[in-house]
Amino acid sequence: MAQHKVVVAGCGGMANEWLDYAAQRENVEVVGLVDLFEEAAKKMAQKRGLNVPTFTDLSEALAHTGANLVFDVTIPASHKQIATTALRAGVHVFGEKPMAETLADAQEVLAVANASGKRYSVMQNRRYLKHIRALSSFLAGGGIGKVGALHADFFLGPHFGGFRETMASPLILDMAIHTFDQARFLSGADPVSVYCHEFNPAGSWYAGNASAICIFEMSDGSVFSYRGSWSAQGAGTSWESDWRVTGSLGTALWDGDNRPTAEEVSGDEGFMHPTKAIEVPDIWTGRQGHFGCLDNMFDALEHDRLAETDSSDNIKSVAMVFGAIESAKTGQKVMLG
Repeated sequence: MAQHKVVVAGCGGMANEWLDYAAQRENVEVVGLVDLFEEAAKKMAQKRGLNVPTFTDLSEALAHTGANLVFDVTIPASHKQIATTALRAGVHVFGEKPMAETLADAQEVLAVANASGKRYSVMQNRRYLKHIRALSSFLAGGGIGKVGALHADFFLGPHFGGFRETMASPLILDMAIHTFDQARFLSGADPVSVYCHEFNPAGSWYAGNASAICIFEMSDGSVFSYRGSWSAQGAGTSWESDWRVTGSLGTALWDGDNRPTAEEVSGDEGFMHPTKAIEVPDIWTGRQGHFGCLDNMFDALEHDRLAETDSSDNIKSVAMVFGAIESAKTGQKVMLG
């Protein structure tokens, strides 16, 4: 079994979940902790009972420890630097989303990954929920025929405080990549174009645009529409959004929390053709959330294949985010890819 010597970059709260995972995997050894503030790394080592060196510089950590894998759980502004430093040192990277803070930077990171021959996989934990896995499999199997459109509603009113409430595009930039990536996963298609209107509705406590409506044209001819707000108080949706998928033979619904439901056309007579409920089988037997995504990343690395969320794929979800922001700024449809 391949042995993975891991340096963890970033010792904030998110590091705990990744360290929980590492502790459960027999072939993973954490060999170092890196944080811009070394005291944070020392506190994390003490908290977790890790007898490992701490660093403020990733290059130094890699040289000292001989690590062959980096967990990047730093803030988004650091992702480009952490990923490219590790990749250029010949070390694989598993990291939190997003790949970078701009599309150009994400493309540069991908180029470095390709040149290095090393893997850079990105955390998209919301793909790894049993209900979305069930819906994806159902749609791929033709459960409602050929998919024509996907619609996602996301309406919540979180009072984060801090940086999100001062961002120019908090919803699109910080959250929507999850839903955009889920749309790609469910449709099995890639984005072709986007038109987006951002706005900040009455009552919003955000300085930037906390709401948006987006229309994506997809590579299979389907359309994905997104309506979202982070300043919608009352009658909230799930964090996974509320989904409606229409196909040539029926419709599937998923509220983000419970098992998806579906109806298919059962006859061809009458003004409104009759429909009947059909089952969406729960087929996912893997783990959920971060652990499910990390399982896939490690399995791919150990079998020399691309992870489901490899950077070469994930950049398409990144392009949806920055394409939507560009469209909102210009008032024009933006072509993607």
